[in-house]
Amino acid sequence: MQLLSERERKILDLLIENPHIGVGQMSSRLDVSMVTVRSNYDTLAKKGYLIRTRGGALVALHPEILRRQRKNPELKASIAKRAAALIEDGDSIMVEAGTTTSLIGRYLLGKRNIKVVTNSTLLLPYARWNPAASFTLVGGFFRPEAESMVGPIAVSQLEQFHVRTAFIGTDGFSLTNGLTAHMMEETEVVRTMRGHSDRTVLLADSSKWNQAGFARVIPLEEIDDLVVDLGLPLEIREEIELLGVQLHVAKNQPLNRHGDGA
Repeated sequence: MQLLSERERKILDLLIENPHIGVGQMSSRLDVSMVTVRSNYDTLAKKGYLIRTRGGALVALHPEILRRQRKNPELKASIAKRAAALIEDGDSIMVEAGTTTSLIGRYLLGKRNIKVVTNSTLLLPYARWNPAASFTLVGGFFRPEAESMVGPIAVSQLEQFHVRTAFIGTDGFSLTNGLTAHMMEETEVVRTMRGHSDRTVLLADSSKWNQAGFARVIPLEEIDDLVVDLGLPLEIREEIELLGVQLHVAKNQPLNRHGDGA
């Protein structure tokens, strides 16, 4: 979403609000010509955000994904960049689906001989860009609202690999509940990635602290590293470090406390 213009973001918003909006209505809402609207549609289709139809367009991604991508994109990018700094040439990694974790793919450019195993379809564009990294997308049941592959098939295929580092996200984390998720299917994916990696790195912005999802995933002390922003209070960071978790702080402005999935 950071790569889109203000008008392109507005087009996506209007199409989510009304999938049947015509080109004429869109041009009136944007105060531009219909030729300009069609040109914007073509550009967004090339970027993978729209599917062109006869006389119009449909949003290619689930509205929930677009909503999450629009929230604090600069902060998410800074957390992903800090996490990617932990990856070395020749590493093998797993990346769990999420709007923050998937941004790790952007920062693999320049690294050599990286093997990536993931259940995130959001990583596929980076697979096209980066010939120095090999990507394995596991199968399973596709959840469009998370752009993820989940279920028994995904778990079974993840079990065929062992990697140096697993990068995971969360819908909430705390000392009491550990990592939690809104969807039960996510819990098995995370547990499998943790069990098939030497190191588990959690990417979570500070708004997730003391938030609780529907299902518990793993205790907080079972992760090895936490990449977080400056919004997490110093005393909380110290408590987490006492569990044996190594902290990596992304240098960016803290969030307002209204998080979404990683």
